[in-house]
Parts: sequence; structure tokens; C-alpha cells
Amino acid sequence: MAKVKKRAVLEVTIEDTVFPNTGVAYVDGHEIRVKNALPGQKVKTFLARKRSNHYKGKLLEVLESSPLEIEAKCPHYGECGGCSQQSIEYELQIDNKAKQVQKLLDQNGIENYEFLGIEPSPSIFEYRNKMEFSFGDLERDGELQLGMHPRARRFDIISVDNCLLIDNDFRIILTAVLDYFREKGFKKYHVQSREGYLRHLVVRKGLNTGEILINLVTTSQIDHDMIELSEKLQNLDYKGELVGFLQTINDDFSDAVKCDKLIVHYGRDYYYEELLGLKFKVKPFSFFQPNTFGAEKLYSVVKEFLDDADDKLVYDLYCGTGTIGQVVAAKAKEVVGIELVEEAVEMAKENAQLNGLDNCRFIAGDVLEKIDELEQKPDLIIIDPPRAGIHPKALPKIINFGCEEMVYVSCNPKTLAPNLKEFQDAGYKIEQVKCVDMFPHTGHVETVARLFKG
Repeated sequence: MAKVKKRAVLEVTIEDTVFPNTGVAYVDGHEIRVKNALPGQKVKTFLARKRSNHYKGKLLEVLESSPLEIEAKCPHYGECGGCSQQSIEYELQIDNKAKQVQKLLDQNGIENYEFLGIEPSPSIFEYRNKMEFSFGDLERDGELQLGMHPRARRFDIISVDNCLLIDNDFRIILTAVLDYFREKGFKKYHVQSREGYLRHLVVRKGLNTGEILINLVTTSQIDHDMIELSEKLQNLDYKGELVGFLQTINDDFSDAVKCDKLIVHYGRDYYYEELLGLKFKVKPFSFFQPNTFGAEKLYSVVKEFLDDADDKLVYDLYCGTGTIGQVVAAKAKEVVGIELVEEAVEMAKENAQLNGLDNCRFIAGDVLEKIDELEQKPDLIIIDPPRAGIHPKALPKIINFGCEEMVYVSCNPKTLAPNLKEFQDAGYKIEQVKCVDMFPHTGHVETVARLFKG
């Protein structure tokens, strides 16, 4: 066997896992971490980087399957990079996620907390309410594809017309759009040459309402009449209902979906979704939790952790479109939300009005700055930051409110754990922690923590 050193290629057996979705092997006293490797697998890995306490390996090949693996249901699994754990029983997936979160909390010195396990996703297939598909090809100038990046091939695309993370309405839309543009002979947009027309297809659906919004993302390099495609999409055999077909013009050089111009070819530029008895208007670029039924579980845990919000002032920091704040607003005296993205704030205001909630106030701006404008001491604070966690300069300001009770909702336990340690050092007790699985068959997990002033 080759020596353990940077740029070596080794064959190793995965013995453990760490967040996010990373297998761990031990060779001659060295720890090797291989992303997307599963416990029990024997893999070939390239040691790409040396960290202070481990090597970071790139998965080259699975040499032997894990005895824990089962046959994956999705025909694209193994090629598509959208799922990484579908060949593991779901119960084991969520058990591993819970253990990874506990390990991070313990490593960061979180003490005497009650771990309440993990809440499974209500659905483990067809659970996504949004998919962003990319146009591309599998080989240079090959046949047009529409779907996801294959594993470890970020410049290629594989069509996923049988993807099981989405329901059949998504699949028939993908097939119809791909067939149409293949027949017309249109080309993908090439990031390096900056030539081409087709970029992305974003499909969103209210899983509780059935409303479907289709957004085709193109460059402005061709002025194509969309009447034929629009009629084709309107006449598909949906389980739900198509309420809008949009075209986003995006001439930005990056691969992200950005909007230079929005064209409505059919219907309207928004759809409605319902959560826990509330109604939410969702626009094409609004953030909304991608697992509707999982979000209901997540917000129910938040409500349980808040215990009694009756007649209390609640601060909802990093509030997004205000979904969590509005879920708890019915009994609160007032909910004040802060969110950086102005469009999200406008949607939060509109949705509060839609739900008849006149005790919600939403502020556009950075939490770091806007928190200084909040003069009253809150009774409760809800914190739901982005993956990077709470801004280091904002965290002391949150602590200085001296609020007796807080609930921290995290999409990234690697930033949650050190943030909780700072709260703990400032005199807060981390009383309870519970995970919620929003993304079956992937390494992602949501975590909710309940804090009390000691």
C-alpha cells in the first residue's frame, strides 16, 4: 500500500462518518476523510489535502460495497450527484445524521444538554417542492441533457427524467422541455465561451396546494417565440395545476440563476403554498423550505421549544420570508423579523397580511446593523441564520439583549456547535437539541436548539 501522504492514492475501508456526509478511514494512525463514502465500503481515494488533524480524500472508486447497502430505487443513483445515501436504509441514514450532530456538539464542549434524537422526514421520496435543473451535455458537443451534475463532474449534466426526489409533475415537465429543445436544435449556454441559449429550468410546486410554477432560464442571445412551448406545458397531464410559465433572461457570466429580465408567458409569477394552516405566496426567487412536509415538522419543533409565546415580544432574526415568525405569531404580542434580502422582506409583509397577522413587523437589512435599532428587550428570540452561522460581531449583540429564552434553528451543525459554545460561555444553558431530517438520501440535516438564561 502507498504511504499516507498528500497526493497519494490509497485503498481504504470506511469505518465511521462525520458531518457532512463524509466517510472516515484510519491508516497507520492517520485519519482520512472521504466525502460521499459510506460506512463499510472499501474505496480508492486520492489524498488531495492535508489538514491539521486529517487528510481530505477524493473518492475515485468504490471497490467493495458496504454490507449495510441495499439496492437503490432511483435508476439515476450512482451517476447523479443529487443523492449520496440512497443505498443505505433510511433509518440508518437518520441515525448517522443524529450521531454526527451529537459528535460536533460534544467536540465543541456543549454540556448537560438533552438530545431528543431526530425527527424523520414524513416522505423520503417525492418530497421536494423545488428543483433547479441545468442544461448541458455528457460529452463535448454531445446530445442536449437537462438535469443534474454527475458525481464529481461539475461541468457535465445527466438527464434525470426518472428522479425520485420529485413527483411525476416535475418529471413530465423536464421531459417535455428537453424534448422540445432537442427537436429545435438549441444549445446549452457554455460558461467558458459565453455562448449558447439554454441555462436552467426551475420548477416549483406547492405540495399542499398543487400549484406549479415553471421558470425557464436562458440568455438573451436568441429571441425565441415561446408560444408553442407554453401551449405544450399547459396541456400536460398534471396531478397539480400549472399557474405560471416564466422565462428569466440571465446574461451573467457565473453559473448561478440571476435575473436580468423576467417574462411571464402564461399565468402569474407566483404560486401559493400552505404550512400549518397558514398560506404563503412564493415568487420565483423567494426562499422557501424545499421540503414542505418536513418544514411543517421543523416548525412544529420550534413551536414546542418556544413553549409559551402568549402575549410575548418575539424577535425573529434572519427571518427569510417570515415563515417561522408567522407560525408563532398567532399567540404572540408582536413578532419583529430582520432579513437581509429585501424581496424576502416584502414577501414576509405580504404573507403576514395574507394570513391576517397584524402583529408582525419585518425589517430589511443586516442583522449585525439592524439589531442596534431594536430598543425593547424581547421575551423570546428565534435565530435561523444562513449556513455560515451568526455573524461573529452580531452574536455578542444578541447575547446583550439578556433574553431569557432563545431557539436556534440551524441548517449547518458545523457552525451551530461553536455558536452554541459562545452562548454557553455567556451564561446560557443549552437545554434541548433535536434534529429534523429535511433532505432524505443526502448528508444535510436541520437542528433546533433550546437555550435558557442560566
